[in-house]
Amino acid sequence: MQRRIILTAIAVAAGLALWRAWPKPGLDDAAWRAAFDTPLSPPPGPMPTYHLGHSLVGRDMPAMLAQLAGHSFHSQLGWGASLGDHWNDAVNGFATENAHPAHRPARAALASGAYAAVVLTEMVELKDAIRFHHSAERLADWARLARKARPDVRLYLYETWHRLDDPAGWLTRLDADLPALWEAQVLRPAMARAGGVIHIIPGGQVMAAAARAAEAGLLPGITDRHAFFSDEIHLNDLGNWLIAMTHFAVLYHRTPHGLPAQLNRADGRLATPPDAQAAKLLQELVWQVVTGYPACGVARG
Repeated sequence: MQRRIILTAIAVAAGLALWRAWPKPGLDDAAWRAAFDTPLSPPPGPMPTYHLGHSLVGRDMPAMLAQLAGHSFHSQLGWGASLGDHWNDAVNGFATENAHPAHRPARAALASGAYAAVVLTEMVELKDAIRFHHSAERLADWARLARKARPDVRLYLYETWHRLDDPAGWLTRLDADLPALWEAQVLRPAMARAGGVIHIIPGGQVMAAAARAAEAGLLPGITDRHAFFSDEIHLNDLGNWLIAMTHFAVLYHRTPHGLPAQLNRADGRLATPPDAQAAKLLQELVWQVVTGYPACGVARG
């Protein structure tokens, strides 16, 4: 009897592990294309915005975005935190990362219905997030919570990047991971589970385009991908500025061309601005990426 119980427990555990690892059903290609056939309408004005994520969101980027857009915002961050960590209130570094005036607890924030736009992102390594943290299910959970409180909320998944020294190749992963992981393993199943559309903020795609432009000698004063980073994964002032421009373009359906190069960090100190000509070229690049990717929800033009 004891042996049977043990064998049954092993079988159940193995079945559960297999179920967790098995690709979750999501939108097929036709449904995926249909979801983004009609772009969103541009918002009529500044949208109170909530950011949920980790250090690739950070404090400075949302603060820069708020300066560009004139909107209010709050956030919840953690050390490498997954959507599941936030959902389960098990966020490493919670006290440290949220010791700032813009923090508001995520569940209460979204349940309040106070935010017209909610930007969510997943931890990296993304493959581990999908396998062990149930990314699609938790994205669907957050989407349902936000929509229950505010049916007209605009939901976004912020696509990020892996380490510059990723053995598979940083650009190779940015090219491959968007369709294979962010779309197929996270967003398509989440949209199928939650209903409704979740749009993408293509941070990784903008970073890839900027890196390629820099390394082709097209950006004055910016020679390679490391110029956007403070280490092998985290953004410096230039990187935060570029990703803030990307968020602005997606959320507000407006080209960032002409927006200021000089912005403040979250603590009020001046950030190091890009060269004026490089800033112009990067803003044009952002708009090209955003309007060329239907999942952003922004009309071409």
